Amino acid sequence: MADTRPVVAGVDGSEPGFAAAGWAAEYAARHRLPLRLVFAVPARLLEPASAVGAEAVRADLRDGCLRALGRAADHAAAAAPPRVETALVPGGAAAALIGEAEGAALLAVGGRGHGELTGLLLGSVTGQVAVHAPGPVAVVRGADQHPHGEVVVGVDTAASAGPALAFAFAEADARKARLRAVHAWTHPASTGHGEMQPVVFDPTLVAQEEHLVLAEAVAGWARRYPDVEVVEDVVRARTVRALAGASARADLLVVGSRGRGGFPGLVLGSVSTAVLHHAHCPVVIAHG
Repeated sequence: MADTRPVVAGVDGSEPGFAAAGWAAEYAARHRLPLRLVFAVPARLLEPASAVGAEAVRADLRDGCLRALGRAADHAAAAAPPRVETALVPGGAAAALIGEAEGAALLAVGGRGHGELTGLLLGSVTGQVAVHAPGPVAVVRGADQHPHGEVVVGVDTAASAGPALAFAFAEADARKARLRAVHAWTHPASTGHGEMQPVVFDPTLVAQEEHLVLAEAVAGWARRYPDVEVVEDVVRARTVRALAGASARADLLVVGSRGRGGFPGLVLGSVSTAVLHHAHCPVVIAHG
């Protein structure tokens, strides 16, 4: 059965929001999905006002939000998604967007320039959405004018990287792009909770073992998508550095989440937050 869920983009009148709308429109068109553009507003803005003159003020505010939605729809039109819907939705921005994500194929939100994500602090809208949305979340900066024809996916293990690999292979296939699977390591992989890491190890042997970890994770998906060119990239480096470096030559970076609530410990300074800060291209967090 064909997927009929909409792609949802959060619009707030800012340029990052318009970039998210444009990116979401391209994604929707590529996957033949409807597009829904939403602007979160306080619930009282959508209710009749009792005070004299208050309704006029609320009408002006609503008109400003509707103009922003109209401009976002104009951005989306160039990509020609099957259908575009716009809506003012009541509630706080984070709660409203997380609610919209419940029935969406993907939720897109805007980020600011390189090295800075819109208000990514504990309790911020983007941070809350990235952690708590139930499906894939795309954090979008301005579009790169020079496409690279490559999707990058971060791979830890076969078990933990499943959702990210599923999203990345499907997107690489839809884009007719190369897929670069990046697996970073600095020490031998731990095979159990509390396992001691060796003080001395042979980097060559460990690298061979890490190559096997990546090959095992990718193998089944590569068979499912035989037309996707796959590059297996095992890097001895910190995960954030490896993924940020690969993102400079990519059109999209896909990373996974672990369990309900997103990455373990999504707080300032964690790997996931750092990837969102330092990636050079849009990032998709592929919640399971």
